[in-house]
Amino acid sequence: MALKTEQAAASAGTTYEAGDITVLEGLDPVRKRPGMYIGSTGPSGLHHLVWEVVDNAVDEAMAGYCTEIDVTLLPDGGVRVVDNGRGIPTGPHPQYPDSSAAELVLTTLHAGGKFGGSGYKVSGGLHGVGVSVVNALSTRLVLEIDRNGDHYVMEFVDGGRPTGKLQVTGPSPGNRTGTSVAFWPDPTIFDEIEFRAQTVVERLQIMAFLNKGLEIRFVDARPGHEQRQSFRHPGGIVDYVRHLNAAKEALFRKVASFEQVEETQEVEIALQWNTGFHESIHSFANGISTIEGGMHEEGFKKALTNVANKYARAKGTLKEKDENLLGEDIREGLTAIISVRLQDPQFEGQTKAKLGNVPIRSLVEKATNEKLAEWFEENPREANQIIQKATLAARARMAARQARDLTRRKSALDGAGLPGKLVDCSSRDPRESELFIVEGNSAGGSAKDARNPRAQAILPIRGKILNVERARIDKMLKNAEIQALISAIGAGLADDFDIEKIRYHKVIILADADVDGSHIRTLLLTFFFRQMKPLVEGGFVYVAQPPLYSTLVGKEKHYLKDDQAKAAFLAEHPNHKADFQRLKGLGEMDFSELRDTTMDPALRSLLQVGVEQAALADEVCSVLMGEDVELRRHFIQTNAKDVRFLDI
Repeated sequence: MALKTEQAAASAGTTYEAGDITVLEGLDPVRKRPGMYIGSTGPSGLHHLVWEVVDNAVDEAMAGYCTEIDVTLLPDGGVRVVDNGRGIPTGPHPQYPDSSAAELVLTTLHAGGKFGGSGYKVSGGLHGVGVSVVNALSTRLVLEIDRNGDHYVMEFVDGGRPTGKLQVTGPSPGNRTGTSVAFWPDPTIFDEIEFRAQTVVERLQIMAFLNKGLEIRFVDARPGHEQRQSFRHPGGIVDYVRHLNAAKEALFRKVASFEQVEETQEVEIALQWNTGFHESIHSFANGISTIEGGMHEEGFKKALTNVANKYARAKGTLKEKDENLLGEDIREGLTAIISVRLQDPQFEGQTKAKLGNVPIRSLVEKATNEKLAEWFEENPREANQIIQKATLAARARMAARQARDLTRRKSALDGAGLPGKLVDCSSRDPRESELFIVEGNSAGGSAKDARNPRAQAILPIRGKILNVERARIDKMLKNAEIQALISAIGAGLADDFDIEKIRYHKVIILADADVDGSHIRTLLLTFFFRQMKPLVEGGFVYVAQPPLYSTLVGKEKHYLKDDQAKAAFLAEHPNHKADFQRLKGLGEMDFSELRDTTMDPALRSLLQVGVEQAALADEVCSVLMGEDVELRRHFIQTNAKDVRFLDI
């Protein structure tokens, strides 16, 4: 068998010998496989470079040596992060006497001050690859260090190649200490290299919330984008909870908070309920957002459920025959921040999305069981409001279960159970099938005539669907438009949603270009995010928009997406005399016009990076989502893989 394999390889012109083993040295592995270190080369990966450098500065703050951090988006596309910490050590390394410690940190993977010793008690860094990865993925990086009264400078180019040794260029200004890192991302690595200010600002504000008294200043020095903001929150995560609930109706004014400290780990928790129906738990480990949760979240949720049920039974709200409240009932409307710090965090992957340390679960559970129980006893009015809200949530959950069961039975009796107003496509292959959700019957008629009937289905919806942010699931399931959406997509809802059963691999929101269209788009995105989240996360949800204007250039009709596109057109055609026809919605376009827009190259990039189009709904989010930070971050930030935007 081995002989046959060797003969096959030889005949194919390939070999597998010792010389075929490739050794990637220095920072080469990062440039070869950047996604392994920063998640992706899209917008999220680009911004991850900033987080790596800022996290190092925040580590200095957590160690007690840094009180100020300055982050600047430079006019030429670079980023500079400056802190007033101790400064990276500049002396020669004992094991590598020909290199300074600073050079090793910038050019060697897994080199840093966070693997042991007394440099840091806790830190967000784990792998020691952060700033070296930034260096590897930049065309240029300038390191400046103020330490021991001297100002040091070192520069790197072309993915981490030093231009010289670390040099003293003079005394430290004002005898300051600290580190400055300025870098310029490599355009051959990233899909795009333009940073989004709002994405950076939101992250910096969170860092300020998590570190009491730390001042973080942000400057956008790019032409046309100039702005300055400063963050400092003496109340820490209590201020953070108030911020998240500011645009919502709080159930009560108080914010519960407690903390517990052990020798190698500590936990701090703040929580408050609002009158809404969705939980919003944000967890952090050593200042790093653990968006997938982990042991600290598990411990908190288990203890919260235990404390609430014990209190409800002790006060007689839950009778002996009553079932316990479920965790989801108790967490309805909850906003909570869980911040833990520990010596050796065990994150899953370099992007640190989930915390795996088992001991921290025990600490969080113990602290919540003890401290939150005390808070309930000391604040009986607020505790009773929490239990009453959870009891109502439990009743709604049971009603929703009955409604779902009824929906399933009706679907089984009705065959496919498809809504009557759905104009389906003939294909039964979900991979090539598309569902266009449009406003009203007139838009549905236009879209029907312009579509490809083999692969494109049309579902008209009447007006604005129910705002699911302000309705429990039992009420939502009675809404006719939502029933139609559920039936058309065919994969169930919420916990019952099965991504394998979706009938279309493109679910396209084709709302009008006016304010009402923006409202409807936001409502639909909210519904999909809350009730069909795998559909969003799997990249099956798209947004498309018909043009707002058309005009004639000679005998040729040109379509313009919005007012900005109209202004740009007039700037390019200052002598243009023809009128502009305002096409507010699909219902005003005949099928030939709608089909024409699909052929117009100017409309083929309705959204390049998944940001601008969603930002049209920004003001709407403030009203409909109550400025829910989680939702707005999901739809208005730069993660284009979640909600993709279709070239129509």
